[in-house]
Amino acid sequence: MTFVRVKVALHELLEGDVLEVLLRGEEPLRNIPAALEKEGHKILAIERLNNDLHKIIVQK
Repeated sequence: MTFVRVKVALHELLEGDVLEVLLRGEEPLRNIPAALEKEGHKILAIERLNNDLHKIIVQK
């Protein structure tokens, strides 16, 4: 479900806009950035906030 929410949020942005996404768990951290890059988006940063929470910054 998280990936669907990220795609919806990106759909509402203009080309070049940046979205900050919080991910909980290792599986979303592995899968979502890879899927976004495959769709042509650019991952600008991945930051660990705590043991289970990460922030990714993605550019449309």
